[in-house]
Amino acid sequence: MLNKKSVDDIQVKGQKVLMRCDFNVPLQDGKITDEVRLVAALPTLKKLIGDGGRVILCSHLGKPKGEPVPSLSLAPVAARLSELLGQEVKFVPDDNVVGTVVVAAANGLLAGEVMLLENTRYRKEETKNGEAFSRDLASLADIFVDDAFGTAHRAHCSNVGVTQFTKENAVGYLMQKEIDFLGNAVNNPERPFVAILGGSKVSSKISVINNLLDKVDTLIIGGGMAYTFMKAKGLETGTSLLEADYIDYAKEMMEKAEKKGVKLLIPVDTVVAKEFRNDAPSRVAAGDIQPDEMGLDIGPKTRELFAAALTDAKTVVWNGPMGVFEMPNFAAGTVAVAKALADISATTIIGGGDSAAAVNQLGFGDKMTHISTGGGASLEFLEGKELPGVAAADDK
Repeated sequence: MLNKKSVDDIQVKGQKVLMRCDFNVPLQDGKITDEVRLVAALPTLKKLIGDGGRVILCSHLGKPKGEPVPSLSLAPVAARLSELLGQEVKFVPDDNVVGTVVVAAANGLLAGEVMLLENTRYRKEETKNGEAFSRDLASLADIFVDDAFGTAHRAHCSNVGVTQFTKENAVGYLMQKEIDFLGNAVNNPERPFVAILGGSKVSSKISVINNLLDKVDTLIIGGGMAYTFMKAKGLETGTSLLEADYIDYAKEMMEKAEKKGVKLLIPVDTVVAKEFRNDAPSRVAAGDIQPDEMGLDIGPKTRELFAAALTDAKTVVWNGPMGVFEMPNFAAGTVAVAKALADISATTIIGGGDSAAAVNQLGFGDKMTHISTGGGASLEFLEGKELPGVAAADDK
């Protein structure tokens, strides 16, 4: 899974290249409000253009559920991409995505020219990986390049089905970077290797915890999922987020960590409040939480404990915030972890989703070695699962 053919291994001069991008960007009144994903696609796109490829881009946007939704058209993406590239990105609106006008436009592309297809999810078959749409997409090109890691954990027409009908399939630079960083972190880390898991639920990270306990030296657990572990240790958690069905599982994981000699750290103090709102009066609870209180962030002693566990680390993977970081009064734990990571000389990998958003919002993005572009995909990578979108690319 980690040794895939990349854009550096293929000859695209004069060839039609279909490139799957992740242009699932936020739109407001037809304007793109965050263009990180567009900018992330530029290195691969420029490489294909520079090598003389005739480039056809495709992506999904939002969830139109198999029918045309004008507000989810990729037209604004084509316009902004043209500006970022300094050359026209032709956009051929077609509710069927691949119709006769689109085919003619693709065939008419000259070396170094670029066009963008309409939202792939306008077709019902896209998310079902249907053969007809996969063939339609493949009919446009000689070579397929996948640079959309954010969808790599899904088997759709535009990232998996299409590869069965194209002559050559490679990954782009963005996808390659994800494979290199996440793959190496999990399979060949420089030690000590520390993983930090946060977010709301144990249930969404069961396999990740289990898989990482076989690989890490230290596992740090914060966020909402920590309260299930605290309960498993016999502590009272009040009205905090708790998954009672997973208390036994948490006990098993703590036993597994002990047997394997892995340090498993959970909060030793918690910032608690009686209501779930930013201006709710709060206090720090060490140990038991009162019946009418809920934990909303890790406490100051826990921040110190977690930061100390990171000082000697050589590889760190972080997925999930330490508290309700979108409320400023309960963001201190997440800020502390981000700052601790920014201050160490280690390979620091942020596993997409909320932790990526937190790091970027807090201004620590440029201090991290790698911020993953795929929340769900990076989680499944950390679980040790094979990602269909990566597996579909040709091996070197």
